[in-house]
Amino acid sequence: MITAPQLRAARALLGIDQRRLAELSGLSVPTIQRMEASESIIRGNVDSLMKLIGALDLAGVELISEGASSQIGGRGVRLKADFDPARILGGVDTDAKVPVRSVA
Repeated sequence: MITAPQLRAARALLGIDQRRLAELSGLSVPTIQRMEASESIIRGNVDSLMKLIGALDLAGVELISEGASSQIGGRGVRLKADFDPARILGGVDTDAKVPVRSVA
């Protein structure tokens, strides 16, 4: 399960906009927009949810479930220890002085 706030936070951690997340997940931008506009837990087509969660996982985001180890036990997101920005930049030279963080 993933919530809309987790999705927005994950995208912010990665420094990507909705268009880039759509590309990474194979979903449309309107689908990402609808998911982020949800009240809480994102509901939808299981295939779409699996694509979204899989893309976030490959990009280096770990979803923290409610009740998982944390000070207050709430949901959240964090970057994995092996986070590599090159995975989300799609082959862009990470040493280049080009800004890559744009949040829609």
